[in-house]
Amino acid sequence: MTAHPPVFLTLNDIEIAVRYREGAEPGIVWLGGYRSDMLGSKAEWLDRWAEANGHAFLRHDYSAHGESGGAFRDGTISLWLEQSLAVFKKFSSGPQILVGSSMGGWIALRMIEELQKAGEHSRVAGLVLIAPAPDFTSELVEPQLTPDQRRQLAERGYMEEPSEYAPEPYIYTKALLDDGRANQVLKGVIRTGCPVHILQGMEDRDVPYTHALRLVDHLPVDDVTITLVRDGDHRLSRPQDLELLTRTVASMVDRSKIRLPIL
Repeated sequence: MTAHPPVFLTLNDIEIAVRYREGAEPGIVWLGGYRSDMLGSKAEWLDRWAEANGHAFLRHDYSAHGESGGAFRDGTISLWLEQSLAVFKKFSSGPQILVGSSMGGWIALRMIEELQKAGEHSRVAGLVLIAPAPDFTSELVEPQLTPDQRRQLAERGYMEEPSEYAPEPYIYTKALLDDGRANQVLKGVIRTGCPVHILQGMEDRDVPYTHALRLVDHLPVDDVTITLVRDGDHRLSRPQDLELLTRTVASMVDRSKIRLPIL
């Protein structure tokens, strides 16, 4: 199956690739992970589910990801958050369910904070997080830095780490790490104002399941469900994982139609 071509939204001279399928509310908004793109297996699976069930579906590539423009070394959480909010406001209307994978879970939580500040809290009807990685730069990357990696950051402004998902190494910049600290969410009570369902593999070597449990501790006032997949890895892209994802999103859609707002 060949994906339909993207449209582009220009933000600060960077072309952001967007794919949008019109449909019923609540719409589904996909937020991908670090170094991932919107043509990954989970995003494509959800797009087919949305088409089959008549729901709107929105996804985009952050700058320097997938089909978007921009240089990867310029990327920060603040920049990708700004782009995600711009795409959200341009291409969606009414209540939406945010589905955030890995870093996309962090972006989703920050989007909710910014929407609440703007008085648009009703735009998010539900939140589905897959192996969420909020604050991963300060909580998961920085504590593991070797002396050599710290030297690389100090001397050239970035460091490299081998990736098991691609032949190219992951690049972490000093700007990304510094900006990550300014976007931390695991610092107090998080109020999403909507139901939250977390899907987390217990064999995840990138974002340990204890990180998801810590996130739950920061969501004491929300209706939160966590599903631990005992043999699941970080990707959660096996056929049974994809089926779990669509069951979760479908359930969230049903709940959004009958729930009362959480104040």
